[in-house]
Amino acid sequence: MSQNLKGIKVLDLSRVLAGPYCTMMLGDLGASIIKVERPNTGDDTRGWGPPFDQRGQSAYFLSANRNKFSLAADFRNAEDLALVQSLAAEADIIIENYLPGALARNGLDSDVLMAKNSRLIWCTISGFGPDSQRPGYDFVAQAESGWMAITGEPEGEPMKVGVALVDVLAGKDAAIGILAALAGRDAAERRGDVLPTPDRRVQVTLASSAVAALVNVAQNALVSGAPTRRWGNAHPNLVPYQLFHATDRPLVIAVGNDAQWTQAALALGLDDLAGDAALSTNAGRLTHRELVVGRIAQRVREAPAQQWIDRLDAVGVPCGLVRSVQEALHDVTGSARTGVSPILNGRVRFEPPLLDEHGVTIREKQWSSFDLVPIPE
Repeated sequence: MSQNLKGIKVLDLSRVLAGPYCTMMLGDLGASIIKVERPNTGDDTRGWGPPFDQRGQSAYFLSANRNKFSLAADFRNAEDLALVQSLAAEADIIIENYLPGALARNGLDSDVLMAKNSRLIWCTISGFGPDSQRPGYDFVAQAESGWMAITGEPEGEPMKVGVALVDVLAGKDAAIGILAALAGRDAAERRGDVLPTPDRRVQVTLASSAVAALVNVAQNALVSGAPTRRWGNAHPNLVPYQLFHATDRPLVIAVGNDAQWTQAALALGLDDLAGDAALSTNAGRLTHRELVVGRIAQRVREAPAQQWIDRLDAVGVPCGLVRSVQEALHDVTGSARTGVSPILNGRVRFEPPLLDEHGVTIREKQWSSFDLVPIPE
């Protein structure tokens, strides 16, 4: 697989999930990652368990930290600070998620470091932006972004998503911003120019990533002006597009257009609904939501889920079993040590490191330490 970021040096000053997930993606694509951690404790997620693996590594930490080298450094220690500053002088990218001003107070001022290294791209991931001292946590962002107001049963409690998805999306947004800045830097250098400092800054917030991810739900609110609501496993704009219970387990049916509706109704043996002109358009089915959903629910309860899946698949209607995480993992390559296999052209090259596992090597050789473990061809 192509490792398009081979030779790109990333200094990872982030912790928990959004930042580490971003740097793991860059590492999967070939970048060299030095993860700087606090002495003794390291990244917060090293203690977020059980479960822990046989080496004492938490599953949470393992999920976002492959393809990295670990260096424990105390910014209040002059020798450690000088080492990190020297790494920054040669880095292509720094990623951090400290509260505003914290790094500058500890001798790692972004303005100073970017002035010394005119190729340096600096990515900051925060909860609520450069003017806020509020710590950024996924759960809070889900609450304040509107996600929880639209997640859960209609008459139930507001509910968070089962994955720290705001952190994941912010990490991906950061990776996109960094890759755009790298492309801009390369284009400028081909012209014989230096990319201006503002264009070498990438600012990502959990709050903005979460609100942007509302997409069609946000647009519904902007167009209609009406309050949003929770739909449980149904859809505000499509019918039928929700969960149903068969005799043995639940499944989902996701009709996305009128042709699929006709095929779905026929496959389920609901010929009268398939021929009902009032239900031939999605708008009509929305108007008669209770009728449509009620009839399908009654029918699906008469047989096992796989029988309905087979019938719907045969005519091209989107559907699927509600599977457990363990069942879903059967379809991918995964490892208890390195996690779910990378996407795109990514590759697992190194296992997630123990705290300061590479500290001695990095202190002796700094970035050239990566030459000791070449990327497999």
